[in-house]
Amino acid sequence: MPPWQVALLLLPGLAAPLAAAEQPLWEAGFGTGVLGYADYRGANSTHVFPVPVPYLIYNGPFLKADHNGVRGALFSNSWLDVNLSVDATLPVSNDRTRSGMTQLKPTMEIGASLDLHLWRSADGRSHLDFKVPVRSAFTVQMPPQAIGWTLTPGFSLKTADAFGCGGLNAGMYTGPLFANRRYNDYFYSVPAQNATATRPAYAAAGGYAGYQLVFDLSKRYPKYWVGAFVRYDSLAGAVFEDSPLVRTERYWSAGLVMAWMIGRSAQMVEVAD
Repeated sequence: MPPWQVALLLLPGLAAPLAAAEQPLWEAGFGTGVLGYADYRGANSTHVFPVPVPYLIYNGPFLKADHNGVRGALFSNSWLDVNLSVDATLPVSNDRTRSGMTQLKPTMEIGASLDLHLWRSADGRSHLDFKVPVRSAFTVQMPPQAIGWTLTPGFSLKTADAFGCGGLNAGMYTGPLFANRRYNDYFYSVPAQNATATRPAYAAAGGYAGYQLVFDLSKRYPKYWVGAFVRYDSLAGAVFEDSPLVRTERYWSAGLVMAWMIGRSAQMVEVAD
């Protein structure tokens, strides 16, 4: 997977402006960032490296691509949205824990998210949603291999002009993670042929997979944009917690990105949160 794709897939939904306003139909740019993450949830090996990052904003009537990700509005009203939902995991270079096992391919998850609007401030600058994304997962290879599904319900809080700083957007997302047996099997099972004295055979079950907490900040300037995030996961109580491939119950990832504007559309469109 090219580094720029890794960056796009790892970065969670960095907060975008919340209030309705006219914005260009599209904007494009390019930037750089630094990412730090564990190889997978439960791994005790980490990597930190710089990556180039393309910057793309598209505010079409159906398809949108912005700091909240690539999505399409399948249904929308004042209290409920149904959107396309996309997520991904990175490729894993086998460390000592997974030595001799099949290398984990990067994965993509595609599905839909039911988004309930629970609260909105009077000025429209802040809102609280409850999101229920359900996604089917498959490996990024030829041909792709289906590896199950995930369910990641959670609360999403976003606010503009955070901490009294004009133009500073902040977001938080938190909630449990669930996955079926096939998905957990891909990451946490140990086939009998790969068992060793320190890594016994193990069959992962489906069910509760821990919880996540994500914080992000972003700010748009006339000629460039900056964003950062930090994510913490706990695997305590997960159905695969006793897998020999789980070496820690804590997972951290973080990123910092700066992008410069190269071009923008002359056409302006009305964009809400």
